[in-house]
Amino acid sequence: MGVLIVFGTVTLGVVLVKRMNSGGSPAVGPWALEGQPAGTRMLGVAAAEQGLALLVARPDGERVLLLDVKQRRVVGEILLKP
Repeated sequence: MGVLIVFGTVTLGVVLVKRMNSGGSPAVGPWALEGQPAGTRMLGVAAAEQGLALLVARPDGERVLLLDVKQRRVVGEILLKP
């Protein structure tokens, strides 16, 4: 009986670790700032209709980057005027 409890606990642990590691792509990662100039900083993140909207501060001004997190790419960019 004790062997079954230990086996079940180990199996449950292995399944949980596999599911946590095989999740989808990260929502916002370093890929979101690829192609941006040096000194770009993330200021905020918001849910958008088809992905995420990322507010960034660049040396030339602030912008909103529209991200498609499934394909890991920037699909749009909005320049904010001061």
